[in-house]
Amino acid sequence: MSEVLKLDGLAKSFAVGKRLFGGPRGMVHAVRPVDLVVQQGETLGIVGESGCGKSTLARMLVGLLPATSGRIEINGAPLDNADPSEFGKKIQYVFQDPISSLNPRKTIRQIMDAPLKRLHHIDRATRTQRISEIFASVNLREEFLDRYPHEFSGGQAQRIGIARALAAEAKILILDEPVSALDVSVQAQVLNLLADLKVRLGLTYLFISHDLAVVEAVSDRVAVLYFGSVVEVGPAEQVFAAPRHPYTRLLAQSAPVVGRPLSAPEGRESELPDPLNPPQGCAFKARCPKASEICGREVPPLAPVGGTDHLAACHHPL
Repeated sequence: MSEVLKLDGLAKSFAVGKRLFGGPRGMVHAVRPVDLVVQQGETLGIVGESGCGKSTLARMLVGLLPATSGRIEINGAPLDNADPSEFGKKIQYVFQDPISSLNPRKTIRQIMDAPLKRLHHIDRATRTQRISEIFASVNLREEFLDRYPHEFSGGQAQRIGIARALAAEAKILILDEPVSALDVSVQAQVLNLLADLKVRLGLTYLFISHDLAVVEAVSDRVAVLYFGSVVEVGPAEQVFAAPRHPYTRLLAQSAPVVGRPLSAPEGRESELPDPLNPPQGCAFKARCPKASEICGREVPPLAPVGGTDHLAACHHPL
């Protein structure tokens, strides 16, 4: 496989509050410098609790948020923040709430027409044919094209969201909780559709979700985020079967399983650190049962543990 997406020190900070005289009260580092490589045709799952920076990272990748620092490369070429159309041709976003992501004042045909017209400047006849082909690929009837978004169920609306992303002809899709708002039976249909499209069109996915079971089922590799940093990366089966970072194990134990009693977390704390007053050293040390003196002094690097393809940022990996 070839390298299709590379993140080099990608970070995002937000100014918080204003002083009466002077600048902001502080800075929140929503995403700390992230280095990741995604291979052509793979699905990289991104997991972590709310507030860990998953959606901020995803929005930077598609140009919805400018990065504070760092670099995004697709197929070896840097993405230029000054040219939003370049983002749209190479990478697209499928939103969590399909209904609210579609313009309620436009028909589905108009929504589908926009990326073909503005990004690729295709003539009307070719656009009409291309829209029909895309709708057929996501198993939707062509008669739906002249309806409005509010006339569809959640599952149908999510298929339309996927079709809109495909219309831009991008080869990388950011799937931000794509099935969390759907019924379980509809979730399976959408996941099967995504798997089929990936093989048929040669797509690469970044799959963001809170549902660890779904991430494990669809992902080739998994990246675990905590407090804006990647703390573990590795093959999906290894990360879930034998996690190396205590936070990854905590996530797995926190997911409810039928027949297993719920238990309190092992750590001393259960909340994320204060983003305006981040701790020194490892951000997870207050919640980690293995924390030691070095954890409060030094930030652990993301380094190989038990193999070159499995990395963890921990002074005392499991």
